Amino acid sequence: MITVRNLSKSFGTNRVLDDVSLEIGKGEVVCIIGASGSGKSTLLRCMNGLESYDSGELAIEDRVIRKDDRRIHELRTQVGMVFQRFNLFPHRTALQNVMEGPVFVKKVPVDQARIEATALLEKVGLDDKLDAYPAQLSGGQQQRVAIARSLAMKPKVILFDEPTSALDPELVGDVLKVMQQLAEEGMTMAVVTHEMGFANEVAARVLFLDQGRILEQGPPAEILKNPKNERTRDFLRRVIHAM
Repeated sequence: MITVRNLSKSFGTNRVLDDVSLEIGKGEVVCIIGASGSGKSTLLRCMNGLESYDSGELAIEDRVIRKDDRRIHELRTQVGMVFQRFNLFPHRTALQNVMEGPVFVKKVPVDQARIEATALLEKVGLDDKLDAYPAQLSGGQQQRVAIARSLAMKPKVILFDEPTSALDPELVGDVLKVMQQLAEEGMTMAVVTHEMGFANEVAARVLFLDQGRILEQGPPAEILKNPKNERTRDFLRRVIHAM
């Protein structure tokens, strides 16, 4: 589903991604872990065409993703993105936020979009919040609206960029439950996260990124419980100690 070959990206003299290669199969959930500044978010943004890359190749189902591609908007409809800070339209209700993409981008009839958006908000447990504005919702509820909004575009892949890091601890579980349900339904997902419990339970593979390079990858039981690389061990010690 996703193929990344020898991807490199620099901001000035700072090399953020350094010859990164990976593949994510259809229906696979891959969690990407690493310290702040290791290149995790940049990697996701390159996958969605939000960020350009300097060299290498990145493709979704053999269609190359490049920010300067004139078809990039069409390609982005196939790759959903859920951000750390929700990015909802504050002047639109939950229902209107979820309807926005299908109506204005995919030209879905309004009545059909409303029915599908209502079903998606019910799916994420917010059928009683259809007419609520983002300011009237908790952070966890806003993030679930953001997930429903991404699903409304019927993407082939969803990228999650630390979707729970801005939430109060008691709100994290509801968001992770929705993500776990999507995984069980076969959604292809790449998830940047510090939620090691989620990675252990849901991911097929865990990648440890450090200074723009994948230092280690493998099944959760291997990477999270018996990492071979000292940098991975040090990172996990600090994350677990902070929890």
